[in-house]
Amino acid sequence: MPANRKSTAMEASPAGVINVAGRVEGFADLSDEQLVDAYLDARQPEHFEALMRRYERELYTFLRRFLGNAQHAEDVFQGTFLSVHLRIDQFEPGKRFRPWLYAIASNKAIDFMRRNKRHQMASLDCTVQHADSDEAMVSRLASHGPAPDELAMRSETSAKVRQAVGQLSEPTQQLIQLAFYQGLKYADIAEILDIPVGTVKSRVFTAMRKLNEIWMRMQQDS
Repeated sequence: MPANRKSTAMEASPAGVINVAGRVEGFADLSDEQLVDAYLDARQPEHFEALMRRYERELYTFLRRFLGNAQHAEDVFQGTFLSVHLRIDQFEPGKRFRPWLYAIASNKAIDFMRRNKRHQMASLDCTVQHADSDEAMVSRLASHGPAPDELAMRSETSAKVRQAVGQLSEPTQQLIQLAFYQGLKYADIAEILDIPVGTVKSRVFTAMRKLNEIWMRMQQDS
């Protein structure tokens, strides 16, 4: 990172940057890291907006699934990009932007969940279309209950999976979301959580074992 970069405040507020009107062109061929470099060099809002637009749908879907509530996801989404804006000078050369972004977003989601204990990840008013991911999770669980294709509705399967995942601790939910719903590689998760890859593998195994126990108990109760 060039030595002449300084921590200068943008003329527009972070919220203003996120809602900048206009078209972002000419950045499709730039990597995330090149966009960060360009923004840090010139402090042009267009570079930051390009990063936001590149990840807005993916990140919002992740947060909506994690939090189970559209408004909560929107709040954490805005807070994530506010933090990215405020901490962009701390982005380390040689690092990749996507894991850094997910680290900020998932940690903010966990903080939100801990502040709002009344919120349940398994909220049945969730309208995000992720039944395929839920059913894929079911296929990983050693259930002796009804098979997914025997359930009356796909939504019922999704609700049960969210209910099971919601009984895990917040950090374990984070791991499940990153590994199975977002489909991130172990190396990416290790970078996000700042832990060794071997630790990620061990925690994923433990998380799936706990989730399997919860799922089996739910099946027995039903």
